[in-house]
Amino acid sequence: MIEAFSSLFNIMGSFLIIYGGLRSILGVILIEVLKKPHSYQKVRKELTNKIVFGLEFFIAADVLETVLNPSQEELLLLGTVVLIRTVLGYFLSKEVLEYQLD
Repeated sequence: MIEAFSSLFNIMGSFLIIYGGLRSILGVILIEVLKKPHSYQKVRKELTNKIVFGLEFFIAADVLETVLNPSQEELLLLGTVVLIRTVLGYFLSKEVLEYQLD
């Protein structure tokens, strides 16, 4: 059952990042091709939010996978992965706050 939830979290994280990327592509097309009144700042902020949220699902999946194989090597790997993803999420979130919406 834990494996199923781990897979579900990985799929959901991937879905969120892909969805955010597709919406960003659509936003750029609306701005550049169709000359719609969208802003790059808003497109970028939405993509960054989806990436950060997707990373949270990946961290949850990694934690569940480590519960299944709690070796010292797996715990060290999990700690490293969580640290990298947390730092990445922090800086992405900080970047989102710096962008002013029109």
